[in-house]
Amino acid sequence: MTDHLRTLFLHPPSFEGFDGGAGARYQARREVRSFWYPTWLAQPAALVPGSRLVDAPPAGLRLADVAPLARDYDLAVLHTSTPSFAHDVEVAAALKAVNPSLRVGFVGAHVAVQRERALAASPAIDFVAGSEFDFTIAEIAEGRPLASVAGISYRVNGHFARTPERAPLEDMDRLPFVVDVYHRDLDVERYFIGYLLHPYVSLYTGRGCRSRCTFCLWPQTVGGQRYRTRSVDHVVAEIERARRLFPRVREYFFDDDTFTDDLPRAEAIARGLGRLGVTWSCNAKANVPYETLKVLRDNGLRLLLVGYESGSQAILNNVKKGIRVERARRFTREARSLGIKIHGTFIMGLPGETRETIEETIRFAQELDPDTLQVSLAAPYPGTALHREALERGWLHEDGLVDGGGVQAAVLGYPHLSRAEIFDSVDAFYRRFYFRPRKIFAIAFEMVRDPAMGRRRLSEGVDFLRFLAGRRRTRAGAAAMARARGGQPMALAPPLARVGPGANRGAIGGAPRPPDVKNR
Repeated sequence: MTDHLRTLFLHPPSFEGFDGGAGARYQARREVRSFWYPTWLAQPAALVPGSRLVDAPPAGLRLADVAPLARDYDLAVLHTSTPSFAHDVEVAAALKAVNPSLRVGFVGAHVAVQRERALAASPAIDFVAGSEFDFTIAEIAEGRPLASVAGISYRVNGHFARTPERAPLEDMDRLPFVVDVYHRDLDVERYFIGYLLHPYVSLYTGRGCRSRCTFCLWPQTVGGQRYRTRSVDHVVAEIERARRLFPRVREYFFDDDTFTDDLPRAEAIARGLGRLGVTWSCNAKANVPYETLKVLRDNGLRLLLVGYESGSQAILNNVKKGIRVERARRFTREARSLGIKIHGTFIMGLPGETRETIEETIRFAQELDPDTLQVSLAAPYPGTALHREALERGWLHEDGLVDGGGVQAAVLGYPHLSRAEIFDSVDAFYRRFYFRPRKIFAIAFEMVRDPAMGRRRLSEGVDFLRFLAGRRRTRAGAAAMARARGGQPMALAPPLARVGPGANRGAIGGAPRPPDVKNR
């Protein structure tokens, strides 16, 4: 048997309550304290014997807690994100300071699309991996020379070298179960998502998405725009194993970009889950036919997470959402008629946004009346079509996608609509949706009916009010900065607070210019 490098998979500590590096789609502090599973790290960890996965944010670990771990390992793999990259570089440097012989690699969408720029950010980073890195990391952990491992860029003799690209994985059943890694290294009680039952477990049944949404990070940078799937039996077998490992788990969530991309497969998985008697939820597009919804509901589906994004058809067309507003209305009516709960997500500030479309979207959300919703700001992540368009048209006015506390910043602005107005629209959206008598009554009824849920909702309510207060502080700070600059346009992405000497805060474009790259 091959002797593997002692390998640490690390989701680093970052902003308080931030889990964007775990592979979350919303890479900023959330309205209520929430943590997704670090599935993107758990997958290669399942391929490397003797490895360990440390998820710092939900465990409350800080830099001083994780740095000493470097003494026990030969290889450390850090999952990074655009908002957390500068913090993650600091963590890499701290690990190297403890163990100079430690090999440090970065993975994730941010470095996959700008590998050499990431390497140039710090000498502490020895290599970065491209899009799909499961077997890439497994080969490095076997001790293979970096030059022989496809899909990486690495540091050698004062310059950067790039190996040939790694072909996408076609047989997804080659990936071992992540729930074994969860059971070995994680505490499921630490993972909360406001609209899911607790405790929950999330995982992927496939990668990629057939849609072409210009803003969506994962299909454009890591997963690809084909839906590559695990077999039905493989998925059902993992859930069956998870039931044995986690008898207290109340819900399973399938985090595929669009689980309903393949309707016959979704129905087949649902029937398998129905035989197991589990409760589950998934991501879906707002176009699932009634007949399929009924099959899913009859076999344990509780909730759908649906990206509505906007109530403006023009905006949906601009971002290539591939859905009609009226179809979304019908889908929502049909899902609600079946008793399926909906968590809706909306994005403010997408191309084409105006004061009128903001109002249109808020009214659309009130009409749909999902059980819960999330409102975010348009985030032009590097590697996405939205990022390229924003650069070309001069819409991108700030490098940092979050402020010093990890709160999402308004970085896109338009001649007809300022970033300040876009930023403020989020608060107005939340107030007008949640502070309606109908919604207040629904939440109160839920709390009275289920005392445990009542305690949870009270805690989340406190978090939510703190979140809104934090946004007001961000707004006030931005206004003060504008006044200090003599009335220049308001910037709603103030510089990130340093976490150590030499911190580089250019989250999107601030890294030094990389040296020449040699392709191998």
